[in-house]
Amino acid sequence: MAEKNLNFDEVIDRKNTDCLKYDFADRRGMPEDVLPLWVADMDFKTTSYLEDAVIERTKHGIFGYTETREEYFSAVKGWMKRHHNWDVERQWLIKTPGVVFALAMAVKAYTKEGDGVLIQQPVYYPFSEVIEDNGRKVISNDLVPGEDNKYHIDFEDFEEKIVKHGIKLFLLCNPQNPTGRDFTRQELERLGDIALRRGVIVVSDEIHFDFVFKGKHTVFTTVKKEFENIAVVCTAPSKTFNTAGMLISNIFIPNGKLRAKFRHQVDAAGMSQLSTLGLTATRSVYENGDTWYHSMLKYVEDNINYVKDFTQKHLKGVKVIEGEATYLLWLDFRGTGIDWEELDRRIIYDAKLWLDSGKIFGENGRGFQRINVASPRSIVEECMKRIKESVVI
Repeated sequence: MAEKNLNFDEVIDRKNTDCLKYDFADRRGMPEDVLPLWVADMDFKTTSYLEDAVIERTKHGIFGYTETREEYFSAVKGWMKRHHNWDVERQWLIKTPGVVFALAMAVKAYTKEGDGVLIQQPVYYPFSEVIEDNGRKVISNDLVPGEDNKYHIDFEDFEEKIVKHGIKLFLLCNPQNPTGRDFTRQELERLGDIALRRGVIVVSDEIHFDFVFKGKHTVFTTVKKEFENIAVVCTAPSKTFNTAGMLISNIFIPNGKLRAKFRHQVDAAGMSQLSTLGLTATRSVYENGDTWYHSMLKYVEDNINYVKDFTQKHLKGVKVIEGEATYLLWLDFRGTGIDWEELDRRIIYDAKLWLDSGKIFGENGRGFQRINVASPRSIVEECMKRIKESVVI
């Protein structure tokens, strides 16, 4: 049976499907007629193998408590080996309903109220939320823009912040959201060596690890064997196959003591068996989704190149920050001279676009906008046209 869902140019009407991206503009304080390119899900139909698997499972008609057997782990293990040369072991795996849930569990498992937790802003805003909402303090080792139009790690500041604030836990985002960096093996080794030396646990959110367009992604624990003793690696099929609504993430914790502490918090939260259809979907995409995945990846890469080219030709004072990964582009509007508050106003009310304002990723994100380009080209083209006509005039 061949893959059927390879027409990524098809515009699919997602309205009136209880879609967060399209159906909740008014509730989120946006005009009803905005074009949304904000939240990180794709406007593509996922692999037809997932559709077929879920339909077949639904025909059974019973959706009771569901666990996974050998076939599920084999599918996950196979994907990790094929695409990341990462050998995972069954006992490492704890399944959760999402990576953000896993981040919250890690904060509760490895720190106490009042502790500082280290992040690197600008970064995916739930990092700050799961820290502050659990009574901990956000400490940021801010990423630094370089002359190469990429963001870099300030390693001296990283270690200084650990020592100064008694840091026990660091939340790493790699590939990095929103800057698009996929940190090199050398960068990860330097980070990991500092964490080892200072007794810091590293929770590595690698949910975008299947979206690397330059080079090859390095899973944190594969850099050095010793890093397995301090690491929690968070993965999911949700970005890769557009299955966020299926609520399945695969969290790998090689160290038994760390795993037990994490498991305790998951149990305390009342989470046990997960979604029947989510488990079915995950197995199906990891077993049969390669053709769809490679085709989608090429389409998204072409969209990225289109936005870069359009920006260079038509948007004076705007830069697309260079990265290696993700379908989220980080656009720097500061060269236009437009104040960040006025920029947000023009984006929303003049261009009628719903993007992610850079301010939500940290104070150093003001003057930026994050754009999700995992949509049919016609939608991406309309977005850029609106920016040209209504924002950067």
